[in-house]
Amino acid sequence: MAKGRGIFSLGIDCWDPTHRFETSWLFSPRVLGGIRALISLYSFTTLFFIIGYTCANSSLGGCENVRRSFSYFTVLTYWGLAFYFLASAIHTLSYARHYAQSCRQREGRGEQQVGENSPLRATCLVDSFPRGLQALHSLFYTTIVTLPLLVTIVYWGVLYKNPWFAREFDAWHNVSQHALNSGFALFEIVFARTEMYPWVHLLWLLVILLGYLCVAYITAATQGWYTYTFLDHDAIGGRGYVAAYVFGIAIGIVVVFLVVRGLIWLRRWLTEVKLGMGGTEGGEYVDAEMSTR
Repeated sequence: MAKGRGIFSLGIDCWDPTHRFETSWLFSPRVLGGIRALISLYSFTTLFFIIGYTCANSSLGGCENVRRSFSYFTVLTYWGLAFYFLASAIHTLSYARHYAQSCRQREGRGEQQVGENSPLRATCLVDSFPRGLQALHSLFYTTIVTLPLLVTIVYWGVLYKNPWFAREFDAWHNVSQHALNSGFALFEIVFARTEMYPWVHLLWLLVILLGYLCVAYITAATQGWYTYTFLDHDAIGGRGYVAAYVFGIAIGIVVVFLVVRGLIWLRRWLTEVKLGMGGTEGGEYVDAEMSTR
């Protein structure tokens, strides 16, 4: 029973005490926030341009295809990326603003110390959130560094068939949603200072995939079409093949989860333990957790 309750536990420790979600071992908070904002802008621009261009061209299926697109896992995860980078940009830039204010106040009092023991520490918007929203922000991060990689692997490994796209529009939006999505995820894995995400997040990723499976079959039952061919037992030769595909994707997310967790550990080890680059605040490397400068 206690283990079961742990699945829904929000934790009792201090939330992100050294602001790992808002800082980078390489970039200042302002630069990190700016990059995140640009990624969000590109993602939203891509989504809305696809909607407008598709609606304006009947050869692409028009607005009916746009409505259908919201049933595709690829599109849903891309919306998730866009909103994550928007939220993380806001949190990062709010942290940068508060840090600059606290530095000015320290300088006014003749104080030079920077870090966890400073009289004034920078805060950000997410610090004021209820614990439940903070936990969801952490899970949100886990989804955007794992699910886009799964989308890329499944699309190029299972769904894509030669030849290359005849229309430039098709090539661009598929590269944006099935290749750049993983590039954006890798940016967060490599350059943010995040800790390894909790093991319990793997369960929630499986729940998300199960929820999408329900969405796909509700779409098939109510609208008469399958979002992905491998979910149609008539098209691929039987229900056993569908089960094999679903099981394979479940195994895929487990593998991606483990690999990304390992990459985060490796990044922390290289940048913080070996190089002593804990985080950048105002141009100075700081990490009170590991006592490195």
